[in-house]
Amino acid sequence: MSNERIALIDVNNFYVSCERVFDPKLVGRPVVVLSNNDGCVVARSQEAKDLGITTGAPFFQVKQFMRSHGMVARSSNYELYGDMSARVMEVLSRFGTWQEVYSIDESFLGVQGTPDQLGELATRIRATVGRSVGVPVCVGVAPTKTLAKFANHVAKHNAHLNGVCSMDSMDPDLIERIQSRVPVTDLWGVGGKTGTKLAGMGISTIADLKCADVTEIRKKFSVVLQRTVLELNGTPCIAHHEERADKQQIMYSRSFSSPVTTLDAMQEVMSIYAQRGASRLMGDGLWATLLTVTAGTSRFASGEASFPSVTLKLPRPTQDPILLTRLASAAMRDIMRPGASYVRGGVVLSGLQPDPGQEAFGIFEDEVSEKHVGDVLGAVKAKFGDKAIGLGSGGLAVEPKWSMKREYSSPKFTTEWAELPVVRA
Repeated sequence: MSNERIALIDVNNFYVSCERVFDPKLVGRPVVVLSNNDGCVVARSQEAKDLGITTGAPFFQVKQFMRSHGMVARSSNYELYGDMSARVMEVLSRFGTWQEVYSIDESFLGVQGTPDQLGELATRIRATVGRSVGVPVCVGVAPTKTLAKFANHVAKHNAHLNGVCSMDSMDPDLIERIQSRVPVTDLWGVGGKTGTKLAGMGISTIADLKCADVTEIRKKFSVVLQRTVLELNGTPCIAHHEERADKQQIMYSRSFSSPVTTLDAMQEVMSIYAQRGASRLMGDGLWATLLTVTAGTSRFASGEASFPSVTLKLPRPTQDPILLTRLASAAMRDIMRPGASYVRGGVVLSGLQPDPGQEAFGIFEDEVSEKHVGDVLGAVKAKFGDKAIGLGSGGLAVEPKWSMKREYSSPKFTTEWAELPVVRA
């Protein structure tokens, strides 16, 4: 038997766990994290789940739990979650022969060892992430990705395993009993519609699917589900990707807390979004060749709908915030509909490429100077944060009235100098 295995590491209740790292008083309390503009619940602690709060529940409907059960609400703190994810993935990268970051809170790792060594490694991974980053994880280890996902599910739902499940250390009869109790829809890649169709064939549990005829499964479903059956039986069919696919675009898009109705306000939106997009370009070491600006009215509002959008070919590959801001602001001038109430807007940077080398700026001195100013802006933002400096409204500390509502937001503890946590002894 090969000693090469796959580990799936998943952060428990990721958004909530990030909040708890910097506010330990939240531990043991029901906590929910809200969507854009604090509209609905997008993440829940186990305590909130136990109260019956569901993902997607409108916030106004669950506010009662703040009074009756001491529930705490947090607005989505994307800056914090993104940074904490990067820290988790960096720690995990130390343990594998390869790594595939699957989502913001999940990663596959290639691992090797005997059954005892794999169990010890999984325990060490969990302890190291907890000590270095402060968030709890579960680790599942198995011969295939599908089984690693299943092992992680077992670890998460059996407290006595202490967050670790290595299938090589489990009794095969026990594995079979567990798989015979877990619904097939709890399996990675099997959705509700597929589950309904499988139920019509008498396949309702993971164990049922494992015993299914692979040829029949491919005939009635797809090669994807056929691979799932093979993986359940220990045959690796889903390749790993050590490198992420090249990023195709950078999007900065948000809903507004109050409608934007004037050209001046929309140009303010595009100015700020373009600068934040430029910061992301610089952070990723990429240059854009296309710029798209979009806006939209509510689909439920009365009156004529308006969804203006335009894509511009940039005069050169760039990450220059001055050029991007100027073009994004000007682009909305001719496509906004007078009197419309826009509730969202966005800037998309695409046609991305790595450093194009020495750019030909032409003979105009102001173009060269503009590039130098853009470099200075980028350097200051990289060192002191996006709000440290900016062009026009992008340099103001006070958020515009239309900014996304985040009434319950925690500080950006790890990405803004002014919001670093303070420790007193």
